[in-house]
Amino acid sequence: MKTALEEQKVQTRCTDTKPQFKLAFTLLAVVQATLIFTIVMIGIPLPDIGVEFGLNSADLLLVSTAYGLSFSGLLLFGGRLTDKFGGRKLLSIGLCLFGLASVGAAFSSHFSVMVMMRFLQGAGAAMTAPAAVAVLRTLFPQPEDFMRAMATWGGVSVLGGGVGFLASGVVTTWVSWRWMFVAPVLVALVGLAAVAWLLPKDDEQAASHQSGLDPIGALLATLGIALGSYGLIASGEFAWSSPMVFGPLISGVCLLSLFFWVERRVKAPLLPPGFVREPHRIVGLIGILLASASMGLVTFLLSLFLQIQQNWTPLETAGAFVPYTLTLLLMNRAASGIVSRFGPLKVTIFGLLIGSAGLALLSGIHPQVVYTSGLLPGIVALTIGTSMMFAGSAVLSTMHVPQQQAGLAGGVMNTSMELGPTFGLASLMAVAGFAPNVVSGYGLAFGTASGVYLFAAGLAWFLTRRKSQLMKTVVAGEAG
Repeated sequence: MKTALEEQKVQTRCTDTKPQFKLAFTLLAVVQATLIFTIVMIGIPLPDIGVEFGLNSADLLLVSTAYGLSFSGLLLFGGRLTDKFGGRKLLSIGLCLFGLASVGAAFSSHFSVMVMMRFLQGAGAAMTAPAAVAVLRTLFPQPEDFMRAMATWGGVSVLGGGVGFLASGVVTTWVSWRWMFVAPVLVALVGLAAVAWLLPKDDEQAASHQSGLDPIGALLATLGIALGSYGLIASGEFAWSSPMVFGPLISGVCLLSLFFWVERRVKAPLLPPGFVREPHRIVGLIGILLASASMGLVTFLLSLFLQIQQNWTPLETAGAFVPYTLTLLLMNRAASGIVSRFGPLKVTIFGLLIGSAGLALLSGIHPQVVYTSGLLPGIVALTIGTSMMFAGSAVLSTMHVPQQQAGLAGGVMNTSMELGPTFGLASLMAVAGFAPNVVSGYGLAFGTASGVYLFAAGLAWFLTRRKSQLMKTVVAGEAG
């Protein structure tokens, strides 16, 4: 345990080197954005990859999902490794693996090599993401500073997705899909430089006192999340009764059920049952899940609609999302101030309401819709809403977390972010199947998502109404 004098020295050191830590935060934010960028960057060039390697639909699905499956599946274990060995150390290892795998993917000469490199990229990302949150907890030990940092952090992730979507269209049109992997390599190098020169050393004494790794729980969680996610993703290509969907989905559910059973009985669980029972954390994780789900839904459905129904080119389709990216940039700059002024809970609830309005506008989509009047208002409203949701929810998900559980908090938060598009797309595309035609199915999916947002806003208020005083005194509560 640190003495009061040691704590004071740590806080004094943080204050004295604040410009250095601000630069470190900026570089870590770029790393986090790149982790999400790497998920979506493969979407538009996927047909070109299929032609080059001669792939069928099942192979393309594996190329598309390999990174996200290992990323989401290993995040909880990455969080435990962070808390056990230290954020700085895990950040270094994760960035090395992420960067090397990106180089391998860029130069892959065969489908199997490409898939393997994408899996390794995801494994590196699963160590990097929770480690970055743990490092932030060290850089900003004061609750108010950490809250502002996490409010900005929440928007950084979705911004990475927007930039990735734009960049993939430009790069695929002008050069080659292989150049998409240059950005992850460069960012990994910059991140490693930040680790070496800007970040404080890990508290080795605190790390050494952390509990065991819970290998059984880690294996069950990894396989359960990965298989369940793959089954849901495969439902977009195959019938629900297909072994490609039914087999992985049932296996994933069984493994996750066994995981939760094991976690209640082991001495040092990978995911302590009480960790996700706090009302504010439940709201935060739901908010992140829904925000990432809706943005995944919009980019997926609108890119299909514009290219297939309205015959837009990949570059024109990417250009349609420029207002989306610009709105994200503006909202991300304002995020910390908004959360500091109104509190994370109010920001999350208002974000849900604004996002619901945006989705309702998009539900009016039809084959002859005009982009500027029929789609753009909904895109902008949804982007404003989800930016607020990410900012508020990131704070709610990580507040009151002690330093020794910062990696766990980062792992759980990022798991929710990764699972959002998977569960959201699979569920809403199943709903869309009830519509008489494809475009009306898109409208039904948007309308259903709008209703879910409204329900979530009510649920958020209900879950936290007895904790309103806690929400108003976040800083005081955490300091105590």
